[in-house]
Amino acid sequence: MPSDMNAVELHRITRRFSSAVVAVDSIDLTVPAGAFVTLLGPSGCGKTTTLRMIAGLETPDEGDVMIKGKRMNEVPIHRRNLGMVFQNYALFPHKTIYDNVAFGLKYRDVDKNEIRRRVKHALDIVRLPGVEERFPAQLSGGQQQRIALARALVIEPDVLLLDEPLSALDANLREEMRVELKNIQRRIGVATVFVTHDQGEALAMSDLVVVMNKGHIEQMGAPTEVYEHPGSEFVATFLGNANFLPATVRQVAPEGISVDLGAAGSLLVSDAARPVSPGEAVKVVVRAEKIDIIPPGNGGLPATVADVDYLGSMARYQMELPGGHRLLSLVSLKDRALELGQSVSLQIDPRHCRIL
Repeated sequence: MPSDMNAVELHRITRRFSSAVVAVDSIDLTVPAGAFVTLLGPSGCGKTTTLRMIAGLETPDEGDVMIKGKRMNEVPIHRRNLGMVFQNYALFPHKTIYDNVAFGLKYRDVDKNEIRRRVKHALDIVRLPGVEERFPAQLSGGQQQRIALARALVIEPDVLLLDEPLSALDANLREEMRVELKNIQRRIGVATVFVTHDQGEALAMSDLVVVMNKGHIEQMGAPTEVYEHPGSEFVATFLGNANFLPATVRQVAPEGISVDLGAAGSLLVSDAARPVSPGEAVKVVVRAEKIDIIPPGNGGLPATVADVDYLGSMARYQMELPGGHRLLSLVSLKDRALELGQSVSLQIDPRHCRIL
């Protein structure tokens, strides 16, 4: 895509905090215009540092930060036309909601009548009209989060940067705001870079998920792509409940790759992250919710229920295979949960298995 069609481009960006600490190590990233891109990973993986380099709060030691086709490395934060929302919202407690939202416009020498119009419009966008004269302390946490978003949007930014803005909310409100935030982003069409360690947020909200680990990008792609086709054990583990089966390739055929699981039997796999050959030792990943439990003697892998976690509408089972290897299975409960020691068979569709 031509650079003028991209909201943000990072070219070989590196940020070192010391000779021994490389927070971000030579990454490339493109944020298309209008896209919702999530930087996902554990604490210390470099996602917030990457966001701060886009914002101008950190200066890269190497590489280029491009916003709408223009190099921004030396451009100060207040001249980058970026909207930002942080984990703690950073609202001014002594200012009214109107003054909080209007803050960025006043420093851009916008006419007072235009400020009033844009503040009203921003509050309408976040569905909080009529709160202009209140103070932040008079609003709930979810409402304060919306005000922080309104303040970021009112300047009509080129890019919206969100650093874990939902993490301070309780679970139910977080779910509600997740949907609301994505709806707002789609409606106004602003390119957004969102930082989170929450896999559910990343999968639910993003056009592109960028999984980071130790300063590197492990994998990037559409949510379904990174979840269904993880490229590494780290990605598979970080995104959901994954099982890893040590196996040996038995045969490679058009209908799939047959692998030997030792005493547990064999499995057909339809997807591989790399070419494999017969006799090669491999690792197969299968998600816990992709394993079907059927009565014994109906094919599949023989197993014994080794542990049960009752989760209400769901049950999480530890299934022990012949040879001692255990698999995690997450299933919806239509009847009563299985009992410890019960014999079952595990049916796994080849489409849901992947050789890493």
